[in-house]
Amino acid sequence: MKILLILGLVALGGLRAAAQVEVTLSLDQEQFLPSETLPLAVKITNRSGQQLHLGANPDWLTFGVEAADDFVVLKNAEVPVTGAFDLETAQLAIKRVDLQPYFSLTKPGRYRVTATLRIKDWGAQIVSASKSFDVITGAKLWAQDFGVPTGTNTPPEARKYTLEQANYLREQLRLYVQVSDVAEAVVYKVTALGPMVSFGQPEAQVDRRSCLNVLWQTGAQTFTYAVVNPDGSLGPMEYYQNFFSRPRLTVDGNGDVKVQGGTRRPKPTELPIVKAPNELPAMTPPAARTN
Repeated sequence: MKILLILGLVALGGLRAAAQVEVTLSLDQEQFLPSETLPLAVKITNRSGQQLHLGANPDWLTFGVEAADDFVVLKNAEVPVTGAFDLETAQLAIKRVDLQPYFSLTKPGRYRVTATLRIKDWGAQIVSASKSFDVITGAKLWAQDFGVPTGTNTPPEARKYTLEQANYLREQLRLYVQVSDVAEAVVYKVTALGPMVSFGQPEAQVDRRSCLNVLWQTGAQTFTYAVVNPDGSLGPMEYYQNFFSRPRLTVDGNGDVKVQGGTRRPKPTELPIVKAPNELPAMTPPAARTN
C-alpha cells in the first residue's frame, strides 16, 4: 500500500510539474495549396523550476492532423524531430518542422494540427492547443513539360512546371509554381512565388538548363522575376519597376532567358554602405609647413 501511495504521489508530482510546461504552435500563413510546404513552429516554454532533458527518444515530440469533421488524416510517417538538448527553467526552445511530406493533405478543406510533448523523466505528456489551417485549390494559368537529364546515353526524366494562382485569405492573389511528373500524379514540390495582381498574366519561359523563368506583375508599376530549378527550389529573386518601358522575358539564340526593359531595383547587398559619423576614422590634421 505504501509503495502504491508513493508511486501515486510521484505521478501526481509529475503531472503538476508538467502543467508548468507549455507547448504552443504557430504557422507563417493560414492557407496552403495541396502538397505545398507546410512549415510549423513548436515553442516549448519551461516554467517548472527544473531542467528538462528533451529529444533523446524518437517519439519525444509527435504530431497529429485532423480535418474539420474530425476525420483523422492519413500519416505517411512520423515527423522526425532529432537532437537531444537540455531546456533550463524560465527558458524556451523552438523546433521547426515541415508537415507536408508526412501527412496526406491533398483534399481542400479546413484542418487542425496538435503536438504532443513527452517528458520521459516525469512519465508525463503535454498536448498543445490545436492550430487550424486551410488547404485551398488554385487555378492553373500555364503549364509546360520539360526534361531532366538522368545520365549519359539515357533518356531524360519527364516533368512538368505548372503556374497556379490562389486567392489567399480572399483578399490577395498569390502565384504558385508546382513541379510534378507529366501526369501530375507525383508532385515533387509546390512553392509560393508571391503576391500578384489580377490584371496581369505572368510570363514563363523554360531555359536551356530546364529552369523555369517567371516574370509577373505585383503592383501598378512593380514586377518580380524568379528562377525555379527543376527540383522546385528557388533562386534569388529580382525586382523591376515599369519605368520608361515594361520589363519582358526574352530568349537568346543559346536558349538563355533574361529580362529586357524596365528598371531593375538594386538589391540591398548592391547598395553602398553609409557609415555613421562616429564610425568614420578620425581625421589626421595636416602636417605643419616648414620654410
